[in-house]
Amino acid sequence: MVSEKDFPPFNFAEGELLLINKPYRWTSFDVVGKIRNSFKPLKLKVGHAGTLDPLATGLLIICTGKLTKKIDEFQAQEKEYTGTMTLGATTPSYDLETEIDQTFNISGLTEEQIRDNCKHFIGLLEQFPPAHSAVKVDGERLYLKARRGETVELKARQVTITEFEITRIDLPEVDFRVVCSKGTYIRSLVYDFGKLLNNGAYLSKLRRTRSGDFRVENAYEVMELVNHVRSLKETEQK
Repeated sequence: MVSEKDFPPFNFAEGELLLINKPYRWTSFDVVGKIRNSFKPLKLKVGHAGTLDPLATGLLIICTGKLTKKIDEFQAQEKEYTGTMTLGATTPSYDLETEIDQTFNISGLTEEQIRDNCKHFIGLLEQFPPAHSAVKVDGERLYLKARRGETVELKARQVTITEFEITRIDLPEVDFRVVCSKGTYIRSLVYDFGKLLNNGAYLSKLRRTRSGDFRVENAYEVMELVNHVRSLKETEQK
């Protein structure tokens, strides 16, 4: 990660693109809110370019000031993720947000089957978003409907997977790396991966490592940035 001593001279009102390493269990809006609040009493536009689930970590692009107009442009860029899937079970949310609802026998699965399964997910795919997701249906987030037990007919979306590789197998855990288009749900990819093996799988760890040419290695920690902004304000007030 980038250390505090590496902070450049910022012009937040004119517009800055900030690379943030989103912490575990923070929502993307938590990060935006924390940074926006650090500017108070100055009212400054702050937004993110691509949601990360609360249980995911890694690169979150934050735009301030006039640069918020380019959020859609940054959001459309190719993404790279690393993660871990757990085979032999499924959850309603496709990750650890909900409890296991089905279990499967993985004793017959081989490393060759698991690695060979990746090739079926390369290219243009039709993918259904998880029922527990931030997609809006009739003006309301899907996860709110799911928490009330409502059943919603989901619509498939087209996504592109350009790279999908297995990096470690230690059953029931399988580590992977994937490069994909905007709008890809890695949770859905993992769920479909398990289903094609006539088994089950849920996402147990996820990290966004790249968005376009921006990499998580060059990102700031949230509180480092917030404390830096606060120190700048204190210096100006003296």
